[in-house]
Parts: sequence; structure tokens; C-alpha cells
Amino acid sequence: MQSVMENFKKISQIPHCSFQTEALREFLSAYAKEKGFECSIDRVGNIHCLKGRPQICLQSHYDMVCMGDAPRLELYEEAGFLKAKNSSLGADNGIGVAIMMAAMAEFEHLECLFTNDEEVGLLGAKGLEHQIRAPKLLNLDHEGEGEIMISCAGGVDMRARLPLSYEEESGRIYRLEARNFRGGHSGIDIVKNHKNALKEMARFIAQNDGKIIAFQGGERINSIPKHAAALILTQKKPCENAHIACEFVGEERARVCSEGGKILSGINAFSHGVRAFDQRLGIVQSSVNLSLLKMSENEASVELFARSNVLEDLQNLEFETLQLFKALGFSTESFNFYPPWQGEENAFSAEVFEALAKFTPEPKISAIHAGLECGIIEAGQKVLCCSIGPNIHSPHSTYERVELSSVEKISGAVFEILKKNQ
Repeated sequence: MQSVMENFKKISQIPHCSFQTEALREFLSAYAKEKGFECSIDRVGNIHCLKGRPQICLQSHYDMVCMGDAPRLELYEEAGFLKAKNSSLGADNGIGVAIMMAAMAEFEHLECLFTNDEEVGLLGAKGLEHQIRAPKLLNLDHEGEGEIMISCAGGVDMRARLPLSYEEESGRIYRLEARNFRGGHSGIDIVKNHKNALKEMARFIAQNDGKIIAFQGGERINSIPKHAAALILTQKKPCENAHIACEFVGEERARVCSEGGKILSGINAFSHGVRAFDQRLGIVQSSVNLSLLKMSENEASVELFARSNVLEDLQNLEFETLQLFKALGFSTESFNFYPPWQGEENAFSAEVFEALAKFTPEPKISAIHAGLECGIIEAGQKVLCCSIGPNIHSPHSTYERVELSSVEKISGAVFEILKKNQ
């Protein structure tokens, strides 16, 4: 446990936001070679490490979602949890990376795969060029200590664009700022019904007959929006509330967006959140996240991310979402589509269950409403996959925290599995 947390604290001081992972890639490849592993890096930045005759491949992604002050991380412990001050923590998936580093220092027969840019569309897994040598792959990117994942959601990114024009009008100008939003992971946290800053801002503007001068919001396509800001012109005097702060700028003429009504209609009419729930598994089956709004001088762009554990449902969500924005005059596109992973219980999941049961009571084999790289890897290579991980709360947000006792349990289970496969 101590070496795992020491490893995590080391990598937390190396910037590794998605698309900016070069420094950590160099660190991990040097570490692998120091521990006697053959190491190679493919074109998309995946790091493949091999030593001896491995029966197990450990896999984690080494990019992180950077929120708040990240990648500058100031770690602290509180009530049994590790947190970061005013930023995301990167426990997703840095704890998995740290466990792998500890295993590399301990075992002679081991394969490790550190994948790149998972948080921006599972790009590492999709572009993987390495051949997995071991017959079994254990992914360490799950976020609940009592579960073994053998199935996950598929996903698709969507974008709607609208050309913009402007006209001058007179009125009262207000600066609006979203506040008191939690944000969160668009798969794990979508069931918690955290308010969406973009949705709340658009409703506030519409209810106050506001005309848009400027409007931006959201952080990442796979995060529930926490931030939004707007500059509006209105004839009313809006009253701020718990979620929208208002600052009166002045009464004057300004250039307002002629297509602002369509932008507001699209956001306000769109049904963000859970669309279907799987009663049998007790998890969300389908959801859509209204993720981002970007406005430039000439164009507005709305980005959305759909997930589903059922392929037909995912295809329907994609179609319905694009149709809504097309009806409002937007041009639309979808990309980064990947199907759900619908695995089955097998000898490897039974092996992982037996090891995990020694550290946490009554583990269960289940599915998750989020993307896991092992589903993509299993589909492309002859390897059995499972996913486990410690209790991580509110990933992809500044409230992210990892339970320290849980890290110890998962580390113990991983080492138990590796010992039996030497």
C-alpha cells in the first residue's frame, strides 16, 4: 500500500492531462526499463511493457481529466480519503498506474499496458498497435471495490453547429455566471441528477427574455457541465438565484446574436440525463450528456455524448439527438462511436472473484454505465478481460476523492492474482 501511494504521489507531480501526456509517458517508459521490462511505444502513445512469460497483463490509462487547478495538484488527506485542493485528483486512472508500478517492482513474469488518451474517446485502446501476449487482461480503471466489471457502455460523440449573425439592439446588459454546480463523470454520476450548468443558464436566459451577446459553458465532452457564463441583453431586471449570479453592466446598445433563440431552444428542449434504467442490474442503461457550448464570432457549436449498454439504444440516441438539432437548423455530425462491451462470466472472472473476496465482502460481477478500454481490447485480441478498482468518488470533477483503505484492498487483490500466475 505504501509503495502504491508513493507511486501515485510521484506521478501526480508530472502533468498528464489528456493530449498532454508526453512527460508521464517518458517517466513510465524509463521506469519500466529500470525494472527490467522490454518497453515499446506505439503511434498513439500506448506503452507496452513485457517481462518473462506473463499469464496476466495489467492495464490502466495514464491520462487524466484536468479540472480546476489541474495539472498543478496539491494533495491532502481527509477522513480516510485522498483529495486535491481545488482540482481533480487523477485517481482515475492514476491509482491503477501506481498499482502497476508497484507490481513491476515485485514480479518477474508480467505484462503491463499503459494506454493513452482514454478520457477523450478511448483513443489509446482504439489505436492500439501492440499485441497482448498474456491470455488474461486485468483492467484497473473501475471505481468500486466490491465489483468486477465484465460489461460496459458504448458511446458516441455528437456535434451540432449553427452559423451566427449579429444585430444591434438597446437594453439592459447583464453578465451571468453559473455557481454551485458539482459537475461529475457523465457515466458514473449521471444517475445522481446533478444539475447541468448549461441547461440552467439557458433556461435562466430564456425565462428573462434575454438575448445572447456571448454564451459559453462546459468543460469536457465526458463531464457534466459545472461552469457556464453569458453576457445578455434584456428589457427585464433578472433576479439571481442559487445557481446563476447576475451583474448589471449598464444600459446601452450591443451586438446580439440573431440565432440566439435557436441556441436556447436547442439546449432547453434537449433532455439531458438518464433515458433508460436497467432494473435487473441496478444501473443506468442509456443516457445523454449535454456537454459543451462554444460560441465564436461566426459559429455556435454544441457537443453531446451519448452512452448505452445496449447497441440498439445507443444508435437510437444518436439518431434522435441529431434529428432534434437538425430541426432547429443546425448542421450535425457524430464521431468516435464504439459499441457496448457485453462480456460473459468465465474462468478469469471467477479467478478475480476469488481473489477479491479475500479483501472485500461479497463482491459481485456486473456491468458499468461507462466506457472501459478492456472491452475494445477484448474485441480486437484473443484475451479474457475483467475490470476492478478502488472506491473513487466524483471523478472528472474538483470533488474527486479516493478511499485509502480501498486502494489497499484492490492492491492486495491484484497482488494475489499475480502471485497465482507466476
